[in-house]
Amino acid sequence: MAKHFNIIIIGAGPSGLSAATRAAEQNADYLLLEATSAPANTIRHYQRRKLVMAEPRALPLRSPLPFSASLRENVLETWEKTIADKKINIRYNAKVAGISRTTKHLAVQLESGEKITADHVILAIGVQGNLRKLEIPGGDVPEVQYHLDDPDAYQNETIVVVGGGDTGVENALALTGRNQVIILNRAEDFSNLKDSNLNHLTEARQKGTVDWLLQTKPQSIEINHSGDFPITLFASTPNGIERIPCHRIIARLGALPSRPVLENFGVAFPTADAGALPLLSASYESNVPGLYIIGALAGYPLIKQGINQGYEVIEHILGNPVESADTEMLREKFSTFCNDRGVDDVILKIQKNVPLLAMLSTLQLRELVLESNILLPEPGDYIFKRNDYSTTFFFIVEGELDVLIDDDEHPDGHLKTGEFFGEMALVSGRRRPGTVQARTKCVLIETPRRLMQKLINSVQSMRRVLNEVAIKTVVQICIGLSLDEEELNDVASHAILKSFEAGEELFHEGDEADGLYLIQSGSVTVSRMIAGREVVLFYVAAGNYVGEMSLVSGEPRYATVRAAVATDAVMIKADRMREIIARNPEIRSSLDARYLQHLQDQEKREQLESAPSGGGSFTSQSTQSNLISFLIQQGVGEATDVLLIDESLCVRCNYCEDACAATHGGASRLDRETGPIFANIRVPTSCRHCEHPHCMKDCPPDAIHRAPHGEVYIDDSCIGCGNCQQNCPYDVIQMAVIREQPERSLWQMMLGITPKVHDDTEGTKVAVKCDMCKDIKEGPVCVRACPVGAALRVNPEGLLGYASGTSGEVSLLGSDDE
Repeated sequence: MAKHFNIIIIGAGPSGLSAATRAAEQNADYLLLEATSAPANTIRHYQRRKLVMAEPRALPLRSPLPFSASLRENVLETWEKTIADKKINIRYNAKVAGISRTTKHLAVQLESGEKITADHVILAIGVQGNLRKLEIPGGDVPEVQYHLDDPDAYQNETIVVVGGGDTGVENALALTGRNQVIILNRAEDFSNLKDSNLNHLTEARQKGTVDWLLQTKPQSIEINHSGDFPITLFASTPNGIERIPCHRIIARLGALPSRPVLENFGVAFPTADAGALPLLSASYESNVPGLYIIGALAGYPLIKQGINQGYEVIEHILGNPVESADTEMLREKFSTFCNDRGVDDVILKIQKNVPLLAMLSTLQLRELVLESNILLPEPGDYIFKRNDYSTTFFFIVEGELDVLIDDDEHPDGHLKTGEFFGEMALVSGRRRPGTVQARTKCVLIETPRRLMQKLINSVQSMRRVLNEVAIKTVVQICIGLSLDEEELNDVASHAILKSFEAGEELFHEGDEADGLYLIQSGSVTVSRMIAGREVVLFYVAAGNYVGEMSLVSGEPRYATVRAAVATDAVMIKADRMREIIARNPEIRSSLDARYLQHLQDQEKREQLESAPSGGGSFTSQSTQSNLISFLIQQGVGEATDVLLIDESLCVRCNYCEDACAATHGGASRLDRETGPIFANIRVPTSCRHCEHPHCMKDCPPDAIHRAPHGEVYIDDSCIGCGNCQQNCPYDVIQMAVIREQPERSLWQMMLGITPKVHDDTEGTKVAVKCDMCKDIKEGPVCVRACPVGAALRVNPEGLLGYASGTSGEVSLLGSDDE
């Protein structure tokens, strides 16, 4: 007859040990099963002398299993002592082969053939037993490894660490000092890192002991038969294929989903995604009665979280009331919303009301709420307005809102309970394409962009829904205001999302039309061959479309369209688009008007190109095109505002720099004399206020923000780590000591004297950059201080107008009539 227990705990990691320790403390009838010969197998495989983190710091620890941030060896010693002191009932080398439900009990089948039954089974087995492998050509060479046991075993090597998560970064940091270390991270930043790891990584890069490549994926590995390096890794980067000779590769790619194992036990999942988390109650119970899942297997990867869950699940099984460790923090968050209901009830209400949030595990949702804001707008309140530069994302828990896309005051759409908005700013990083206004009293959850990006990367079902809605939104913004809901959904469901690298063609002049391209994120240039030269005709930013001329005329492509920066575009196939045009006179009229305008503009350009230039002037169409191409190469394509200086007008008075320094604590945010130049136009070293600011990536204190009108600025919480300076590709950020500008005396004001600012050699350096004088009503002082009008600020959409003088401003390249 099988031996029976009230509780069987499977897995002697942090979660299982915590549960067993609490069960022992409560004199419960339990058994702890461990598949290996020692407890805490995952931590035992950490690198030697690795610091084991105790995150999140704000979360209290409530288990009798002792734990604090300490070296791996200390943690293991402490837990082994606890096992002995508490006389934990543990069986080693007891690997579980199956779990099944009988009429009365849960039956646990061991690989040895032994069967044990229990009233309750707690699965705490973790996910590290099924590591992802580097499945690329050459990925099976012996120089590729998936663990790092002893960092001191490697000296004077070039080592590539693949993976930008905590484990990969910790391995990389442990190898620095004795080796050259390069981290490959497929993401655009290290947003998933614990704060402490991010700080250590930042410091290491400042010292030059580690380097990294972002948005980079390994492509292949080749064996070198000569030279100092045994292998070469080829990696795809935003700038093309990078060749990295090295001695070894350490791949820390996480673990494969454990879904097949759990499904064999009868556990249900909310979606068909391989990475979906199991359906669990608030007390961690699965759909199989009596079967509980805690720790990493349930989506709780942090040690402190798992330890708390081990304690909580035992308390629940024994019938003792227990609250989650974060309950008090959530209670405070909900104090203005449903304060008459318990935290768990409010969480359930949010999951019930908002389908997108129901895709998250309970812990993920609790974490999202803790890091978000609860908004309670009244009828008529604006959430944001068209052309605002905010990037937060909104979930509607209660209420209705109006969406206004065009310039009239009539709503173009409505949002109701359960829906969400803000996906276009999330995707493109550009200005808000419309205005959202509360129609009734509302309850909204406003979530930071960084947290949403983290969730999108980890929850595939959420990523898919957001992509579908973003496609629908861009279709509606670009062409679909006159489409009814059914037709809009049909168009969006058949649209294709395409991604293009900088410089890659969407289509080429002379090609047959394959469809209409709606720019979802990034930007493109439109050019064509005129008089034997390629001439840039247009710059098109996100929220607009290209390719309509061939659809209207039925002729081959009129021009070539290239991505100015990495760009995502939604393509509606040509035959589908022609059907839409035929059924919708408003769309047909709009496309016809654009087509005629393009023809008129083209006729003017051809006249300019064929006209004599006279006196070697730079005002020919081809030269204007070359200027635009030059500016795009300097990053203007991803800018929202750029400072230009006309060297033919500049008198080198330096008033622009002086005014900037006087306004910003003695440190000028621009360098007039540096920066590339074309003809008479210089792009000085000054911030471009990018759509997706590179400087925002990996800012430990989150000190870099975007103001409502687009200005990217650094607040007073900067710690001077220098990450933003290193991440900026345009070298426009400097580290400087901010000094207070002395007030002028009456005599100094009368004589126009500015008091001298004394150097402070002992002050702390912080990152400084142009903030577009966002707090000065009159606008940027650099432009206003220029006595001859040589300094001007241009946004990418205005490039053509400024270059040719058609914007109402003086042409950047001068005039033929001088």
